[in-house]
Formats: sequence, structure tokens, C-alpha cells
Amino acid sequence: MNLDSALRLAIRETISQLFGAAVDNLQLQPTNTEFEGSHTLVCFPIAKISKKGPEETARLIGERLVSQSGMITKFNVVKGFLNLVIADSVWTKVFSSIHKDKTYGVLLSNSKEVMVEYSSPNTNKPLHLGHLRNNFLGWSVAEIYKANGYKVHKVQIINDRGIHICKSMAAWKLYGHGETPESSGLKGDKLVGKYYVEFDRVFKRQCGELEASGSSKEVAEKEASIMKLAIEMLQQWEQRKPEVLQLWKTMNGWVYKGFDITYHRMGVDFEKLYYESETYLLGKDEVLRGLEKGVFFKKDDGSVWVDLTADGLDQKVLLRSDGTSVYMTQDIGTAILRFRDFPKIEKQVYTVGNEQEYHFKVLFLILAKLGYAWAKECYHLSYGMVDLPSGKMKSREGTVVDADDLMEEMVEEAGKQTKELGKIDDMSEAELSSLSEMIGLGALKFFLLKVDPRKRMLFDPAESIQLQGHTGPFIQYTYARICSILRKAASIKIPSIPMEVKALAPAERSVIFMLSNYPVRLAEAAREYSPAIVANYAFDLAKEYNQFYQTIPIFNEPDPSLLKFRLEFSETVAQVLRNAMALLGIQVPERM
Repeated sequence: MNLDSALRLAIRETISQLFGAAVDNLQLQPTNTEFEGSHTLVCFPIAKISKKGPEETARLIGERLVSQSGMITKFNVVKGFLNLVIADSVWTKVFSSIHKDKTYGVLLSNSKEVMVEYSSPNTNKPLHLGHLRNNFLGWSVAEIYKANGYKVHKVQIINDRGIHICKSMAAWKLYGHGETPESSGLKGDKLVGKYYVEFDRVFKRQCGELEASGSSKEVAEKEASIMKLAIEMLQQWEQRKPEVLQLWKTMNGWVYKGFDITYHRMGVDFEKLYYESETYLLGKDEVLRGLEKGVFFKKDDGSVWVDLTADGLDQKVLLRSDGTSVYMTQDIGTAILRFRDFPKIEKQVYTVGNEQEYHFKVLFLILAKLGYAWAKECYHLSYGMVDLPSGKMKSREGTVVDADDLMEEMVEEAGKQTKELGKIDDMSEAELSSLSEMIGLGALKFFLLKVDPRKRMLFDPAESIQLQGHTGPFIQYTYARICSILRKAASIKIPSIPMEVKALAPAERSVIFMLSNYPVRLAEAAREYSPAIVANYAFDLAKEYNQFYQTIPIFNEPDPSLLKFRLEFSETVAQVLRNAMALLGIQVPERM
């Protein structure tokens, strides 16, 4: 039974009977917690039809619903708001339909396709805390779209060319002495990142020496020998010099192997990888085509630009005077290639930090000016940066929070806390290791996803892993508690009788109402590109169930029919919690 649809139908019929007119868009919302009821009808618009005041309109509708609908037992009016109390018989029907639906909340295919890009790292350093939020966010949005019936393509663009990778290459060439991941014992991405940090250290030292000898800061930065080498290597790469290409392939290969290990532990996946080194040439061709059509213009030094001042922006360079491309060039090429590869996609979502908001405004405008109608379906999922109690991260200085290290620390802390609770003494080491992985990574993912993506956030590892509070482990513990209840039920003989519930406790009504809202929250999460909506729904559902658990002792119930209901009730809550957490990439354990 779809409560929302049934209630709307009953209200429309009541309005038609009372006032002889139809209402297309009913404003129905959850009742404010300080008033009795679960659904509130906003009656101000209906007053235009009734020709009466909003309060009188609400009273008349409420009285008719109570007397004739069979769905409403009581009502109260607060100004023009009609708060409705649903009959327990209706709630039990709602619950029964949810309990029988083993794929509850997941919609059938709607034949629409969407592409979600996330991760998109540079190949000069390992993934860090910011990448964790990016990956968890993009992957979860993709899964939420799947749950809403879409066919989803998960992709990333790997920024594998440019001055950043040449800096690591230059430092390795000067100071690496042939070091490899195998000889160093380091993951490939960490080894390359080590030389990126080394480049910055040497570059600063050389600039300091040049400035001490009288050079200006600007001159020193251009004349530092290690920077000259990096720029020379970039030029040689563009010229396809074999020696530089081979070093580039080798070092990028190290990074990819390291990334794969990190992605596996994160639990994220991709359908297709795009590489900047393969898309920037298409972007250059497209810019030259736009130049011929007069969409872009060339300056005296030979550089190609787009003028967006009429759109409230500014001028943006697309090709440098030496003909080399910029980030915008490759993004143009990548977007076009994706729509060629997947011509049925209706939307392309870019999961990129909010410091790139201007970049994507420019990109989407350029694509539209080039004549691509799908440009209006490109969306920048802009998210805030992640701060730490210790301050901002800087990858050039090696002060970032490494993703691998953070995940390992979270898992270790989860294992430590689990042992201290002393409830898993009969677990094997393998089982304890698996449980620690679930709890540690669940805590990390939930904490990073529970905040609205658009907001900057502070990540507190100690707070994130607590069993009590707004955390992933709290939800996991609730799920494990329900599994314990169901195991106990399986060990005792419960008569096989029809379920019959005459009256519900307030906590039961509250939980069923929340269960009925799960599909609504899923649709909202897709519409808002916000896993936070799913995360907070799961937390609220777990909290409401715990309220039920604290007030209603399940196994003390003498009525076998009611006992059966409460067990099925618990089982359904567990199912929805499991499904909601899975959309966040979080596993839930059967024991904690």
C-alpha cells in the first residue's frame, strides 16, 4: 500500500465532495513534531476554492476525512495547517506491503542513462583525505541513481600529463638512482609522491639561493634548474621524445597499481577510465574548429581564447601561444568523447571540489557555444573541502592525510574498540579482521557522507568511530542488535499464525512512517545529488528503532500474533538499514 498516494486520493475526493472542485497539487508534508499527527495538509491554497478561511477549510476537510475516509482517526488544525492522525489499521497495511517487498525502495528501470565522474586524480601523488570524500560521494550518487531506476556509467578522468607529473619525473631523474616500488618497498603512488615533495623541497632551496644572489622572486622561480628540467621534460613529452615517454609510462604505471590497491579498499569501481593524454588532442581539434567558426579568437601572440564577458564571466585561454593545451582544452575533448561513447546518457555529473566552480561554468558555456545541445545536461557536483583539527592539507609539502594511512588507522581503531567491548571473544582472527574493516571504513564513509556535499566539513576521526552519536557505527550496532533478536527468535518456537495487530504503540507508528518515507528520501537524494539525505535517513531510522527497542520488550509479549509482528517489524527495519547503508558503500555486520 502506497500511503502517500492513498492519502492524496482520499483528500482530493473529500475536497471535490465539499467544494465541488478539483485540486491538482496538494501540499502534503510531515507534521511538525510538536503536534499530533504524521501528515500535514497545507490548506491556504485550498481556501481559494472553498471560499472560506484556511482554518475553516482545514476543519471541514478534517471532519469529512474522519467520518468517511476510513484512513483518519483524528485531526487538529493549526492556523491553515491540517494535521492528520492515520488509523492503526492503515499503518499495519502499509507495513505489510513494505515487509513483503524484498526490493523495497529500489525502482524498476526507467530507461534513462546518466554518467557520474569521480576521483579524477593527478598521477604525481597518492590519494588523500579529499579524494576519499570525492570517491565516496561520486560512487554513492551513482548507486543512488541506480536505485532510482537509472542505468549508470561510472567514469573518471586521469590527469596523467602536464607539469605536475614532469616535476616528479625531474626529481626522480636527478635523485632517484633507479629506485622502484619493489626496491623501496613503497606503493607506486607513494613513491612518485615522494619525488613530488622532493621537487618542491629542492625548488624552494634553489629559489632561495637565487634570490640571495640578487634575483627577484619571479626570476628565481623561472631560473631554478630543477624547474627548467621539468619544463624541458614537458616539452619533450609533447614532442614524443622516446626517453621521456618511457619514463612517463613507467612512473604512471607505478601510480596506477598503487591507485588500484586504494580503490579496492575504498570499495569504489569504474566502468571506464579516460586519460588526459588521450583526450587533450580532441580538445585541441575542437578549439581550432571553434576558432574557424568564430566562436573563439586568436591574440597577437598566437594564443586562442574565448570571450565570455557577455555571459558575465571573462576571457579564458584555450591554447597557449606555443600551441600547448590547458586543462580546459582536455575537458572539452573529454566531454565530447563521453557523449560519443555513450550517446544515450541524459546527464553527465562531475564530482569535483567547489574551488573549480568557475572552471565548470566556463566549460559548460563553451560546449554550448560549440553547438552541443547536451551541454545543458552537464552538472557540476560541487563539494566542500575537508578540514582537519590540525588545519589545511598541502600536498606539495607532504602534509596531506594519506588515504591509505587514514583507512588503516580507522580499521585499527575499530579493532581496538571492538576488543575492549569484549563481545567477540569467540570470533576468529579472520572474523575480527573483517568486522574491524566494516566498522572502520563504515565510520569513515558515513562521517564524510552525512554532511551536505556543498558544505565544507571538519573530519574528526575520534568522533566518527563512536558507537553512540551521529555515526556509522551507531547504525551498524543497531543492525547487529536486530540480527541478535532474529537469531534468538529462530531458536525458540513461535506459532505459525496470521499476524493480527489491533493497536500500535507510538514508537511503532513512528518507525512505520519512516519506513514508508524511504522511497521519497531516495528520490530526493538523487534530485539533490546528496548521499547525506540517505545517511541521515538511516541514522534517524536507527534512532527511532532504538526508541522502540527501549520501550517495548519484544520477547515479553504474551500475544504470539503481536510477537510475530514485532519480529517482522524488526526484520524490515534491518532490511531497509542494510539497503540504505549499501548505497553509501557501507557494510553492516550481523555481530558487533
